[in-house]
Amino acid sequence: MISWTDSLEIAISLEESHPDIDPITINFVDLRDAGDPVVLAKQYADLGADELVFLDISATLENRKTMHDMVLKVAEQVNIPFTVGGGISSVEDVDDLLHCGADKVSINSSAVKRPELINELSEKFGCQCVVVAIDAKQIKGEWFVHLAGGTILTDIKLFDWVIEVERRGAGEILFTSMNHDGTKAGFANEALAVLSNLVNIPIIASGGAGTIQHFADTFVKGKADAALAASVFHFGEIPILELKKELRKQNIEVRL
Repeated sequence: MISWTDSLEIAISLEESHPDIDPITINFVDLRDAGDPVVLAKQYADLGADELVFLDISATLENRKTMHDMVLKVAEQVNIPFTVGGGISSVEDVDDLLHCGADKVSINSSAVKRPELINELSEKFGCQCVVVAIDAKQIKGEWFVHLAGGTILTDIKLFDWVIEVERRGAGEILFTSMNHDGTKAGFANEALAVLSNLVNIPIIASGGAGTIQHFADTFVKGKADAALAASVFHFGEIPILELKKELRKQNIEVRL
């Protein structure tokens, strides 16, 4: 098991059609631009983010690879770990990204389509750099996994999938609730708590951050190991240092 203090991660999403902007989504739709991803990366590293997550949100839909030039530029600017995801489907893809400077890779659709990929990456590079991202939506009381940026519904149940993901060698799980994404109404803490009890690898909570208390709740009620957010940081709604200080006041261990 990978152990760490509760951490704050920043999601920076990318689209090939607009390589200099950062789309923000609401329920995985309605994109909003937030700025140059490389500039944002350095800014967040300086402000105290623990990790960065770059998701090329249209790479799978457009059947192309993640942007290597961007990864190289980010690696030159930051001194904190950063994860890259989108369009990754092979050992060779991961090898390229790690050589460009990424610390971890995030796989989603490719893992569902060919679960053996998780085993291959874990065996080749170590579980510490393999993050399996899971986009799921609660439908009539059941959580179902979605693919291709949330556009394709599968019959795979979330809780079954996380167990298999851990068994195959994933080092972390990035769980995004499509029901909560962009709503700023709080994280999916009930589902997160179930995930935490099911597996022994870190769970990153994503989707729903709107207030400082939402972060506190997901660490305590959701038992998340890390919390990821985008728009509340991109648009200056929650200062990172202020958030960390408040979490400390609530006896939640974070890096300052």
